[in-house]
Amino acid sequence: MRPITRLMPRSLYRFILCIAIASSVTTLPAVAHAQEGRQLAPLPQGELDVVKVLLAQERAWNDGDIEAFASSYKNSPDTVFMGAEEARGFDAMVARYKKAYLDKATMGTLTYSGLEPRLLDDHYAVLTGHFALERDKKHGGAASGIFSLVLEKTPQGWKIILDHTT
Repeated sequence: MRPITRLMPRSLYRFILCIAIASSVTTLPAVAHAQEGRQLAPLPQGELDVVKVLLAQERAWNDGDIEAFASSYKNSPDTVFMGAEEARGFDAMVARYKKAYLDKATMGTLTYSGLEPRLLDDHYAVLTGHFALERDKKHGGAASGIFSLVLEKTPQGWKIILDHTT
């Protein structure tokens, strides 16, 4: 994988980094608890579009559909997932999910909360939040944590290009 500074001009990289850091200091209030039927707090359309990516992910996960869940990521060798393991590239990330979550029971029920979108410009956004995974002990037990995502606006809509989940 090429370093991000080779993917975009260094000045744009510094600008995005500064905005992301500044945004994390002055966070928006929690805007969504991603459950079916729950109303989202009023958001500007761009931020709402970013949040909808996670709502679609949550639905796909809870339907046991890893392929649909993965469609929220940019299908690129530059896509990165960082968690307990690191996966570089879309294919490696999907393979990691399929290896870790063999069936719907292992996938459990996913809920996102505290979603905070930040548009960095017309092409990039950051989204932070919390996740909770409910499943019985036999299939891995409950899990929860936090995440930060970088999304890129593509012709197919907003896509996750960097996922850091803990």
